[in-house]
Amino acid sequence: MKKFLLIFLVLLSFSSKNIAQELNCQVDVIVDNKVEVSSTEKEILDQLKQTISDFMNNTTWTKDKFNIEERINCIVRIQIKSIPSTGNYSGSISVQSNRPAFNSNYNSILFNFQDDDMQISFSRNTVLQYAQNQFKDNLTSILAFYAYFIIGMDYDSFSLKGGTPYFTEAQQIVVTAQSVGFAGWKSSETGKKNRFWLVDNILHQIYEPLRDCNYAYHRKGIDKLYDDKVAAKKAMYEALNKLNPIIQLRPNNINVQNFLYGKFLEFKNVLSDSDVKEKTDFVNLLKKLDSGNSSRYAEIMN
Repeated sequence: MKKFLLIFLVLLSFSSKNIAQELNCQVDVIVDNKVEVSSTEKEILDQLKQTISDFMNNTTWTKDKFNIEERINCIVRIQIKSIPSTGNYSGSISVQSNRPAFNSNYNSILFNFQDDDMQISFSRNTVLQYAQNQFKDNLTSILAFYAYFIIGMDYDSFSLKGGTPYFTEAQQIVVTAQSVGFAGWKSSETGKKNRFWLVDNILHQIYEPLRDCNYAYHRKGIDKLYDDKVAAKKAMYEALNKLNPIIQLRPNNINVQNFLYGKFLEFKNVLSDSDVKEKTDFVNLLKKLDSGNSSRYAEIMN
């Protein structure tokens, strides 16, 4: 009996060490050179960086179990542009996530977004805790929103519309935060490049082709590059073609632009050994989908 108990405890210990939260998040906090930072403020900012890292990496965001190597790699970069008073900061937050390609050590960028509506407060020894349908502070809500959006994009890339529960949670965070008065949460804000529109678009029926594209591009394209590069590139092209209905109805859509912009180097690398016709077909399609970056896509022909 004792021997059985010992074996059980060893297996339990081994299992627990290999179960991790969903995110493997690298955090940076950068202060603009023109902003004066006191020694006290520097200590607070160092703690802010660690607290954000703990929050993103140690919070359980889903009911699924992740092994350490299955965690979603992402980066959160806080750029502080002004410090109105001690512990109060405004600036931007950049978020990027990627997912691995099968049979490869290559990682494909899934989400790459800069949010210029960041106003946060933080004091020493603050612990960030997320609770559904509650607004505790702007920093917690912003980070939780992007955590769920990252997870949604990742799940969508592995199963068709698999990210819906996480996008829905991100949308609920938007709804809860709207009454507080911070920028970035409302439909009425100028530019439509904020958190409201980011998640509203991804869940709107008009933009379903983008979610179809995300899945087909990665599962039928990126994940097949090692086995059959010719077929994989064809699948990638067909997946991108799915975006045409969105462009016809909503040109310059923020979600489509983010998706394509983050893929530029990937397009360039994957097509590096393609013939002129294949490169031309891809470039013409990309220019049509994202006309504002036409000159950038032209570099693929070089």
